[in-house]
Amino acid sequence: MFKHDQDKILELDSHKLLVGAGTFADSVKFGEYVQKNLKLYELNNDMKMGTSASANFIRTELATALRKGPYQTNILLAGYDDKDGVALYYLDYMAALAKVNFGAHGYCANFILSVFDREWKEGLSLEEGKDVARKCIHELRTRFMISQPNWIIKVVDKNGTRVEQL
Repeated sequence: MFKHDQDKILELDSHKLLVGAGTFADSVKFGEYVQKNLKLYELNNDMKMGTSASANFIRTELATALRKGPYQTNILLAGYDDKDGVALYYLDYMAALAKVNFGAHGYCANFILSVFDREWKEGLSLEEGKDVARKCIHELRTRFMISQPNWIIKVVDKNGTRVEQL
């Protein structure tokens, strides 16, 4: 998972990351709401919610908000569970939920989803994943109208979440 906007990347717990795209206020507000509610669940129940359960919780909250005061945010949720391994979920502002192998949102998705589609394969190693990220960054530097000199690469795996250098 990589993103140039640090404020929209939230660590939900030691093995889950949430990235929001859309209206900045909605993305940050909703992300922090999810973060605090997952922590509250952990404190009340003495256990962390799994990635799939977290994705379904987020979907329910987006669907509820859709009928009251919708959040204009699309979300990528990445996580690792001992039972299920690594998982990535895509949620849009209309509360649609899908488990995906790769994902991107915003304008950049128009340029890099084809790179992901061409380069992704089952069992991708960390170095191969970094290579795909380099190709995505190259594609954006070539085609995107805004220059982004700095990138943050965050990894979620059995060792937890961390920042990686390209």
